[in-house]
Amino acid sequence: MAMEMRQQLKMTQQLVMTPQLQQAIKLLQMTRIELQDVVRQELEENPILEESSELEEVREGETLLEVVEAELPDEALANTDSFQEVEAGEETLRDWDSYLDGYNYTSGEQSGDDDDKLSFENLLTRKGTLFDHLHWQLQMGKYSDEEQRVGEEVIGNIDDDGYFCSTIADVAVVCDVPEPVVETMLERIQEFDPSGVGARSLQECLLIQARSLGMEGSVVEAILLRYLPEVESRNYKQIARSLKVELEHVLAAIRVIAGFDPRPGRLYSSDEVHYISPDIFVHKVGDDYVVLLNEEGLPNLRLSPFYLEAKAGGSMDAKAEEYVGDKMRAAQWLIKSIQQRQRTIFRVAKSIVKFQREFLERGVEGLRPLVLRDVAEDIGMHESTISRVTTNKYMQTPQGLFELKYFFNSGLSTSDGESVSSESVKNRIKDIIDKEDPSKPLSDQKIAEMLSDATVNIARRTVTKYREMMRIGSSSERRRHF
Repeated sequence: MAMEMRQQLKMTQQLVMTPQLQQAIKLLQMTRIELQDVVRQELEENPILEESSELEEVREGETLLEVVEAELPDEALANTDSFQEVEAGEETLRDWDSYLDGYNYTSGEQSGDDDDKLSFENLLTRKGTLFDHLHWQLQMGKYSDEEQRVGEEVIGNIDDDGYFCSTIADVAVVCDVPEPVVETMLERIQEFDPSGVGARSLQECLLIQARSLGMEGSVVEAILLRYLPEVESRNYKQIARSLKVELEHVLAAIRVIAGFDPRPGRLYSSDEVHYISPDIFVHKVGDDYVVLLNEEGLPNLRLSPFYLEAKAGGSMDAKAEEYVGDKMRAAQWLIKSIQQRQRTIFRVAKSIVKFQREFLERGVEGLRPLVLRDVAEDIGMHESTISRVTTNKYMQTPQGLFELKYFFNSGLSTSDGESVSSESVKNRIKDIIDKEDPSKPLSDQKIAEMLSDATVNIARRTVTKYREMMRIGSSSERRRHF
């Protein structure tokens, strides 16, 4: 077959995303904190874009009032005229003055000029890490230089949970010492606080804690040495027969083992708490629910009047005018994209509130089945847009703080011909397990029968799936003998 080169025309359709459209989509799925970082970076890089401080106070006051008045019915607005302002008389002022006189101002500040006062930053302390705590104990002991060096290497190989994650041979090679020296230092470090630190396995960690309490030769030590698999499967009768002791003694030893810490280093964990800032607030005013956007931290952006006047006056050369034009178009598109993002989030939140009104009234039991298509059809948008909007966005409701994805869940049919959300079924399963007898836990089949009696048609395997999603153990794992 001969090969040849030729040209031909072919018409195809394909999606071409401009950089502006890509930026709009990226802004849509950002969290509020990420959006603040992007705006801050644009303010630094784009001289045409600036923050407006003149409209900020008016906007905060008027936006809240306009949104509330738009959401409230006329009857609710008419009731607001009955509120009266409380006037403070002389007695009230006298009580306030006496309170201020008796309040202790000396705590947290010092007398003298403002320059002599300590800064609040100087009063903050950093939480000590596990390495710092172990290294301090090593410094307080009487060790030779070689032992100090080996001990520091051993402590450096202890992870955040308190386990020794290296080997004796590796530490011996790094420190150029015999392995018995490393083994001896590891045993000494295992005597440090917290108890159980420096262990190489869970069994060794629990044994260290047991021996620190003087339980050598006890039932507790025997169980930890030989019967950990039986403890995991809760086969306590087999342990009692093997040790030839009463079952009560085994149960008492299990209570002691349950009080040990399997991760002794977590008390000194350096993980910081990350707080969630809601993107939407839902307040109940009268009989209606009002949706408000959280715009705290988002500056009011505008184009710089200086550059607008300079561009309109024609005082710039061609190169400067081209640069200013590019930056101006970028700033305009950013402002429009942020406004479109806020409008889209607001519309999606209002639609969710409309569908999930029963949840706002009654809690999880009132949560109805909802899919992205329902909201997309309600507000006239594509499902992919709804998916981007609900990603990493949170709503503060009268029932608590929830991610927007939480309100979208599948449904199960009931004997009444209606449907109930999967989240409400999970909540029912959790309530049933919480109320069961710990010595006789319910099987998944029994839970499914109880839900069927309550008009919820559910299979046993579905109960198992929901239970595992909530990280609840099986009936054998939940059984308690004491």
